[in-house]
Formats: sequence, C-alpha cells, structure tokens
Amino acid sequence: MTGMEIAALIGAVAFAAFVAFLVPTLLQLRATTQELAQVLARVNADVPPLMAELRTMAQNVNALTERAKGGVEHATSLLHAVGEVGDTVHQVNSLMRGSSGSLLSNLMSMVAGVKAASAVVKERFHSQGGCCNGG
Repeated sequence: MTGMEIAALIGAVAFAAFVAFLVPTLLQLRATTQELAQVLARVNADVPPLMAELRTMAQNVNALTERAKGGVEHATSLLHAVGEVGDTVHQVNSLMRGSSGSLLSNLMSMVAGVKAASAVVKERFHSQGGCCNGG
C-alpha cells in the first residue's frame, strides 16, 4: 500500500467513525425537535385562554382598587369627623374641668359665706335674747 492509499483508508475510517457518532446525535436532535414542536403547539393552544383570564383578572383588580380607593376616602372623611368629635369632647372636658374648679370654688365660697352669715345671725339672736322678731 502506498502512502496515498493509507491516507485514504485513514480518512475513510475517520469519516465512518464521524458518521457513526453523528447519526445518533441527529436522531436525538430529530426527537427533540418533534417534542419541541408538540410543546409549542400546546403552548399556542393554552396561551390565548390564559391571556383572556389575565385580562379579566386585571380588570377585576382595577375595579377592586377603585372600590378600595372610595372606601379609603370614605373612611378618611369618617375618621376626620371622629377626630373633630374627639377634639370637641376634649374641649368640653377641659371647659368642664376648668369651670368646675371655679364653680366648686364659688360654691364653697358661697357656702362659707352662708355659714358665716348664719353664725352672725345666731350670735346676734342669742345676744339679744329675744325669741320674737323686733323684740
């Protein structure tokens, strides 16, 4: 055998080995491509209904958000009114505390005055010794 024949023989063996490894790889690639085509067909069938459900869900969420916004605004105004009522109650309470102290003080002063006046009247009545008016 000549050098050229040996090189051709080595090339043929290398090509046969390459084909022997390439055929299973190509067969696996073909099976993978078929599975991928099936998956894409299933995805194409499933995605439109999912998108419709997502649109409906987004619309529902937007409606709920609007309702919640209205509820929060209503609650805010209600809480503001409750706060104003609380302020009014606090002012009335403060007024009552302040005026009750002075009212109590005035009442005690009046009671003390009445006691003093009655004591003076009793003392004069006993000192004059009379039981009748004008004496």
